[in-house]
Amino acid sequence: MSKRIYIIAGEASGDLHGGNLVRELFAQADGEKPVIRAWGGDRMAAAGADVVKHYRELAFMGFTQVVLNLRTILRNIEACKSDIESFKPDALVLIDYPGFNLRIAEWAHAKGILIHYYISPQVWAWKKGRVHTIKRVVDRMHVILPFEQEWYGRYGMQVDFVGHPLLDAIEQRGRNALAPLPGYDGRPVVALLPGSRRQEIARVLPLMVQVAARFPQQRFVLAAAPSVPDEAYADHLAGSSIAVVKERTYDVLRHARAALVTSGTATLETALFGVPEVVCYSGSAINVWIAKRLVDIEFISLVNLIMGREVVRELIQDELTVDALSAELEKLLAKGTYREAMLVALADLRNKLGGPGASAKVAASVWKSLRASS
Repeated sequence: MSKRIYIIAGEASGDLHGGNLVRELFAQADGEKPVIRAWGGDRMAAAGADVVKHYRELAFMGFTQVVLNLRTILRNIEACKSDIESFKPDALVLIDYPGFNLRIAEWAHAKGILIHYYISPQVWAWKKGRVHTIKRVVDRMHVILPFEQEWYGRYGMQVDFVGHPLLDAIEQRGRNALAPLPGYDGRPVVALLPGSRRQEIARVLPLMVQVAARFPQQRFVLAAAPSVPDEAYADHLAGSSIAVVKERTYDVLRHARAALVTSGTATLETALFGVPEVVCYSGSAINVWIAKRLVDIEFISLVNLIMGREVVRELIQDELTVDALSAELEKLLAKGTYREAMLVALADLRNKLGGPGASAKVAASVWKSLRASS
């Protein structure tokens, strides 16, 4: 009988890594083609999963958005539990998205369902008490940041460091020939990655547009997130010469000499392409006030967190101005020790994360546990 696997990813990055995981689960099936049902997105569906709920209906950013949409979130959790119960999976794979997935994990553990968690919640940053829940209800935790293995070890947990799944995605894209971007005119490219949520785009993109106007010798290209409607960008780009390229973020980064990046996974993606960057963050006043009291980390970008020092400049809240962004971009573009030092640090970062193969390792672990329980 085919093994039944249920996967939950609640954001665009989870869908990317979930898609690679689904492909590996099929590739390692060894004649036991699984049935995979999921909450995810287009990449997981393209890989062969039956996606029953799209992450676009799940993504709420920040404390206030979560509170305002709490009733919808709770309905989604109950709907997910009902769907899992009907599907009767042999294993449940949870990808990041902790506010939702840890609730599902507690419920599924009580039902006796085998649980793999891929991409640890950032419990080392805030809500450290969650580690005790994870230890109790998760059968196997697969972490993607090198310091997480040691951190969990302090709580008596053995977890698997599988490397970062972005290296898989980048390696796949790197096999393709580098095609020119639309409208190529010979000027050096500056990549703009203003985020994948309307709230962050509305806060950061207008500043990026003003910066672009100060650098006529550079070509600014906005890498649009596939889940964001065109009008979310168009509203802020009127009158500018910024090019918009959709669903080709990695191509944009492969062309870029420098980048302006909203905080999040994109900061690490940019770094892994060896592109010098400046990190931008602007949240609502209440979200920032709450975060300062709950989050116990020195940096907001994954690049600096992994390296344990400031490798890329972080411009946060009041520091995020057109003048500050322009000054930093000028240093990133210029030949000299500042740019060269950052390039060396970004190469070191890539080495710390190990080679590609995270998706294959997680799939192998899932299959091992499934076959052991047969």
